[in-house]
Amino acid sequence: MPPKSKAAAAAAAAPVAVEDLFTALHRHIEAGDFAQVVKVADQVLKAAPGDEDAVRCKVVAHIKSDGIDQALAAIRAAERLPIDLGYYKAYCYYRQNKLQEALELLRGQEETSVVLQLESQILYRQGRMNDCMNSYEKLQKFKIDSMDLKINIIAALVAAGRASEVQAAMKAQKVDLTTRALRDTRSFELAYNSACSLIENKKYSEAKEQLELAKRIGKEELMVEDYGEDEIEYELAPVSAQLAYVQQLQGQSQEAMQAYVNMINGASADSSSLAVATTNLISLKGTKDAADSLKKLDRLIEKATAPNQLQLIESLDFKLSPRQKEALYSARVLLLLQTNKTDQANELVSGLIGMFRDSVYPVLLQAAVHVKEKKVQKAEEVLSQYAEKHPENSKVVLLALAQIAANANHFQLAADSLSKIPDIQHMPATVATLVTLKMRLGDSNAAASVLDAAIQWWKDSMTEDNKLDVLTREAAAFKLSHGRDEEACLLYEELVKSHGSIEALAGLVATAAHTNLEKAEQYEKKLKPLPGLKGVNVESLEKTSGARHVEGPQDMKVDVPEEVKKQKAKKRKRKPRYPKGFDPANPGPPPDPERWLPRRERSSYRPKRKDKRAQVRGAQGAVTRETSTTNASGSSKGSQTTSSSKAPAANTDQPKASNKSRKKKSRS
Repeated sequence: MPPKSKAAAAAAAAPVAVEDLFTALHRHIEAGDFAQVVKVADQVLKAAPGDEDAVRCKVVAHIKSDGIDQALAAIRAAERLPIDLGYYKAYCYYRQNKLQEALELLRGQEETSVVLQLESQILYRQGRMNDCMNSYEKLQKFKIDSMDLKINIIAALVAAGRASEVQAAMKAQKVDLTTRALRDTRSFELAYNSACSLIENKKYSEAKEQLELAKRIGKEELMVEDYGEDEIEYELAPVSAQLAYVQQLQGQSQEAMQAYVNMINGASADSSSLAVATTNLISLKGTKDAADSLKKLDRLIEKATAPNQLQLIESLDFKLSPRQKEALYSARVLLLLQTNKTDQANELVSGLIGMFRDSVYPVLLQAAVHVKEKKVQKAEEVLSQYAEKHPENSKVVLLALAQIAANANHFQLAADSLSKIPDIQHMPATVATLVTLKMRLGDSNAAASVLDAAIQWWKDSMTEDNKLDVLTREAAAFKLSHGRDEEACLLYEELVKSHGSIEALAGLVATAAHTNLEKAEQYEKKLKPLPGLKGVNVESLEKTSGARHVEGPQDMKVDVPEEVKKQKAKKRKRKPRYPKGFDPANPGPPPDPERWLPRRERSSYRPKRKDKRAQVRGAQGAVTRETSTTNASGSSKGSQTTSSSKAPAANTDQPKASNKSRKKKSRS
């Protein structure tokens, strides 16, 4: 190797100007070569230790190249410097799913647009949707015209259960969410999130249309970027899963099930879409193939290192929302109950209660486990305590408590639980259930009060789908059957005045006949006369004793006209049909009357005589046990043996064989 010249060595030893390094740094940033950005930033820091711009460039380059650990190391190395890197550190914690640590770091930061955007993302990941929306509302003052921000706002509103506000929020942002406008926008994410909001609003047909649009836009964009068919299917798996979900909601169970199965078996989806497809497929199959469904679900869950500790596989823990995680774990609890693994279900429920403290579903699952263990009273206690502590979120709990109590014949507890839900007291199903429960308790007055309260509510309401006539009719029938004739008469009269139905008019006449005869006669005149009753003498009919019920069929004498009798007499008799070759003039001897009886039962039957000779079996020269006993026992014992050998043939107490067995013997 030739030695370097002095000029070259001097050029290599000469320090590069910081300005030139920053020029190179800018060039690498523009090119997206983040490895070179880190290398040049180190050169800048070597030439100018503690340079803030170089430190920031190095940290951001590590983050851009997904080197989160290296970025945190660079941040720790710069802690001695007077540089605020709190935002970058919070972002690194967010990427590592250390959400609470990231949020605490942001609390000391100034509320800039980037800080608020990161805060809203962290709150969204934590499932704190209302706080997330508060952060987005603060962002409005910065007037950021970003499509990504609008897409995130829709996602947050949907996740917060405020999908009904999406249209108004996007209208304020001057975004049109109609299918035609979305087709012009060509935004895959916007069409997808808009479809999700329509699903929450139960507009399934429109949602399906926008999901298909999102899939078409996404496919076109990916084809431009030279993605293969398998890669495109993988990238669009969330849309496919959501389309299958819409089919499931529309009642197209077979199509949805097939889509889920194709997604799971084809492995053409990311882990979060596979988790959604698996959970939805289990909900479709129900109790069918519970063991197989449990195996599919266990693939998504890591083995717990400690009791009551839950952990999804690494790729899922960051991607699924808290709502999706809760649905997945809840499905596993139900499958464990279906497969009678109550101990495992109990452990899992204990972990869910600690993981989802603000949710009601772990409490319902805990009650289900107690019911499975036949601890009904314990299940009732768990639900009652939760309803008392959280009255604002107790509707589902009280309904479950009422169902469990009713099945256990605890009718008073079931009725009290339903009575604590004010917004369903007037509904026909609730009224019918409460009336039945009160009658099971033998309290007809309370049952009548339930009906009266429901009727009054519908009288005061101004809804289009009014149930007043249905409840009034049922209340009148109930009161009539329980001896409240006057109240029933008033209810029927209200029905006649409001609707004028014939059934109500007939009920009013029948009821008023017991309480107010004048009113009954008055309304009876409004009834249309029945045809064919003009010739009936009512007075003579009343004097008769009436029809009597007679047990069994009776011969009734009916006057038959003479013409009918003559027609019957003229009926032609058919000639009998004889067998071929039979002469009725010379029939021959009569057939044997016993021809249909088995041979054993015929009078001419003679049984075959049995062979009385001794049956010798065994080797040649062997003597049977019976023969040897006879020879050794003398004449008296020999006679006994002979008589005993004849006993089975002379025994008349043996039961007779069936006809089938007799026929077989006779054939032989």
